[in-house]
Amino acid sequence: MPLIATNLDTGAVVASNVVIAATRATRAVGLMARENLDHGEALWIVPSRGVHTCWMRFPIDVIALDEKGVIIDRVVHLKPWRIRLPRKGTAGVLELRAGTLDAVGTQLGHRIQFAQGSSK
Repeated sequence: MPLIATNLDTGAVVASNVVIAATRATRAVGLMARENLDHGEALWIVPSRGVHTCWMRFPIDVIALDEKGVIIDRVVHLKPWRIRLPRKGTAGVLELRAGTLDAVGTQLGHRIQFAQGSSK
């Protein structure tokens, strides 16, 4: 069942189809095997502090969240073959389709909440 990521400060749905990468294997592969992310798709990498886009084929937006879901780092259009070093206090990282963060008005300091979505 998918997760939905909502910005509690704006009420905007940041992603409606969030997949969790919580095992060593799923965190290692991440989005490398994907051709793209569709609108509403995201990958929640937990635990994770930083990310890289080596071997990826497309840019992504990235937010790092602390234990309370507060955005402590924000990167838009992170291109392939880049590294975003860990930020102190990061509990997990949400990788999104490039352009998502600006489109939904998600900024540093905003709070993200994950909730179960409905199965179709």
